[in-house]
Amino acid sequence: MGNNTNSSSMIISFLTLRRIVGILGIALPLVLLIFGEVIFQLGLRTSISSYYHTGMGDVLVGTLCAFGVFLCTYKGYDRRDQVAGILGGIFAIGIALFPTTPDDKITSPDQIVGILHVAFTALFFATLIYSSLFLFTLSNDKEPTDKKRKRNVVYRVCGVIMILSVIGIIIGFFFPSIGSVFGDSLVFWMEAFAIWAFGVSWFTKGEAIGFLSD
Repeated sequence: MGNNTNSSSMIISFLTLRRIVGILGIALPLVLLIFGEVIFQLGLRTSISSYYHTGMGDVLVGTLCAFGVFLCTYKGYDRRDQVAGILGGIFAIGIALFPTTPDDKITSPDQIVGILHVAFTALFFATLIYSSLFLFTLSNDKEPTDKKRKRNVVYRVCGVIMILSVIGIIIGFFFPSIGSVFGDSLVFWMEAFAIWAFGVSWFTKGEAIGFLSD
């Protein structure tokens, strides 16, 4: 009886952790955009990372650190799942510790920190894409249930959206004129879609969507 209770508690905690990560991912871009405008009249920034240097910087850093802690303490189904979680957590904390390059008065240390920021961001998204496409889709059952197959579709769609978003970020970075079509906010929206896809993927993994849960 005690072992069953402990096992049930662990399952609940795993699901809760996944749901929290999903909620944070879905909420982050919206919180930055809405409260940044309401409280600080920031308008739409060029990127999510650019909120570092505004009054919403603490919210961004705090959320990234929360990502890091949750992911690092996440115990997956197997070693690959766990390692991916730890790496994703480390990369999220790295993003938080090394802010993006400011828009003006850029110093040499700012440039170095900015490069580290881009590197950690790229590694973070790469880990999330790998998890969504190749880890979340795994199953211990030889014949996955119909709902598991549907969840796998969600994971794969989220992974593809993250890949396309990263491509969009690269385009916006190297071809700013294309970003100007979106009012200089192409990178913001691509980052937002990537984070939303990440959030939906983890929210689904946490069995928070009733019709997809076994």
